[in-house]
Amino acid sequence: MTYPPPLYHGDKGEVSATHRPAGTGPELVYPNGTRVHYLSTGESTGGLFGLYRWECGPGVTGPDPHFHHSLAESFYILSGVMSIYDGERWIEAEPGDYVHVPPGGVHAFKNRSGAPVSMLLHFSPGAPREGYFEGLTRLAEMSDEERAAFYLEHDNIWV
Repeated sequence: MTYPPPLYHGDKGEVSATHRPAGTGPELVYPNGTRVHYLSTGESTGGLFGLYRWECGPGVTGPDPHFHHSLAESFYILSGVMSIYDGERWIEAEPGDYVHVPPGGVHAFKNRSGAPVSMLLHFSPGAPREGYFEGLTRLAEMSDEERAAFYLEHDNIWV
């Protein structure tokens, strides 16, 4: 395994870091209270990755089993216990647990713990997942055809 080709070609480096203070509010709040913080979007990372903090309340929430053709997805549990499906079984992931799902890997997650859960979601490469997250709030308004097109557009293949 070797390093990938350079993405930066300068010889002096540059000032380009970003900072998001801890108290920054979420960009998206679902009606059930789930809060999504857009830490790094695909756009802000030049398509390299997307990183989101997902904070859900004690109610059961999360997608059913699915996979992505073009994305790897990873989960890192910050607090609480999140049930994560790895394609064969449900893992009760606790703080500090990490689950990586390569493209094509069947996965799901559900908060079935009865307590709040916070986790990091990492997508690579950095697809525009914000459009998917925000579109989920409009599913009830969509026809079956529109819903199917929405899922296809966002590389979410249900199994």
